[in-house]
Formats: sequence, C-alpha cells, structure tokens
Amino acid sequence: FEKLCSISLSHINVYACLVCGKYFQGRGLKSHAYIHSVQLSHHVFLNLHTLKFYCLPDNYEIIDSSLEDITYVLKPTFTAQHIAHLDKQAKLSRAYDGTTYLPGIVGLNNIKANDYANAVLQALSNVPPLRNYFLEEENYRRIQRPPGDIMFLLVQRFGELMRKLWNPRNFKAHVSPHEMLQAVVLCSKKNFQITKQGDGVEFLSWFLNALHAALGGTKRKKKSECREVLGGPSGAAVPLLSPCCPLQPLSP
Repeated sequence: FEKLCSISLSHINVYACLVCGKYFQGRGLKSHAYIHSVQLSHHVFLNLHTLKFYCLPDNYEIIDSSLEDITYVLKPTFTAQHIAHLDKQAKLSRAYDGTTYLPGIVGLNNIKANDYANAVLQALSNVPPLRNYFLEEENYRRIQRPPGDIMFLLVQRFGELMRKLWNPRNFKAHVSPHEMLQAVVLCSKKNFQITKQGDGVEFLSWFLNALHAALGGTKRKKKSECREVLGGPSGAAVPLLSPCCPLQPLSP
C-alpha cells in the first residue's frame, strides 16, 4: 500500500510493523510505532525508506541476513545482465504459499474499479524495450524536474511496479498496484480513479504522454524512452499517442 502512517497519514519516517503489516510514523518515545509496540507487543519494524530493521520499544537495529528477502520484495533490483536474459528463460518461480508463477506474468489486485488501468499497465510491462528501461532505476534517477512538479512521481511508481511484476522472489503470485494508481489519481487530477471505471484507451493515451513529458520529452524535438518505443516509425513526425493516433511500433 501507499507508504503512509495509518494514524497520522504522513509519508515522513514511516515504519512497517512486521507482525501485523500496519504502517506507523517514527520509532522514538511516544511515536506511533513505539506506542503500537508497547500496546500490542509487536516488536519488529522496518523503515520503508532506509530498509533497516528495528526492535521496539528497545530501539535497536536488527542485523540479520534472513530478513533480506523482505527488503528485496519491497525494493527489487535488476542488473543489466539479468535484464538481458529475461526473455531467454522461462523459469517458474515459487511463492511462499507454494504457488508457482512466471515473473512478469502475474496478476494485479483489483482494488475496486481499476481493472481498466490494470490491463494497460500489464500490457506495457510486457513491451521489452520499455520494460528494460524502467527495470533499471539508474536510467531515470537523475532526470531533473522543476521544483514542485509532481508528474515525475508517475515515472518512479511505474518503475517500482515494473520491478515488482518481474520480481522472481515475490511472496505471492500477484502484485498490488495501489501506489501506482494513487500516483495516477493525483497526477491526472482525478480524471482516472480507483473507485470509478475509466476508458482504457484514454488512460493509455494520457499515461504515455504523461510519462513522456515527465522523462523530459517534448511534443516535437526532444524524445523520451516512451516516444522512442511507442511514438511511431523512426524519424516520422507522429505525435506520441492520442485518441486519434493509434499505437504504431517502431520500424525495424
């Protein structure tokens, strides 16, 4: 879920209780996480930003290699070598509940009425050049955006979702798109929502154009990875995508 405290609704300094899964702000004396640990005797917490584990209320860091699976599920990473071999192997992974799944071919939770967006996100996650670009965060980590600009949140959340979909070490054979969809609601100014059905074609058009702009692309001159992959034949003066402009692949 979105990384915010279940009590204060703050995104700052949030910890996940590894016993019940709830999120709380802070770990100091009288913080929400501290009080939760005392009241319910839940003692192990994970900082969702630093990915460090702590024992509360004693407030000391836990260093244990057996916890690495948890941090990897929260933030999967991919090397260039791993990405290059994604389409050359079809090895099934096994989730913690014993079910098997093929990385990249997993379900997205239907929160309420977000199936139209899920279908688009899953389709885009299986476009290899686009997928490969977003699997490696270093490709877009240093892109500069104007102060106060929120649109880059789409890039960050889409990259995170892509890495979770292709994670070979998932705990379950499905992934929650909640954070991605929260960014969509915010950046589209509620034109696309979780609780209300939307048009998949309209969402695809808006989403790709928003990614294109957030990655520093412009309508005419400056390209982005989205434009390179999905904008039309190489060198052609075709707008990225619009309701009147059907998706066209790059020419070989």
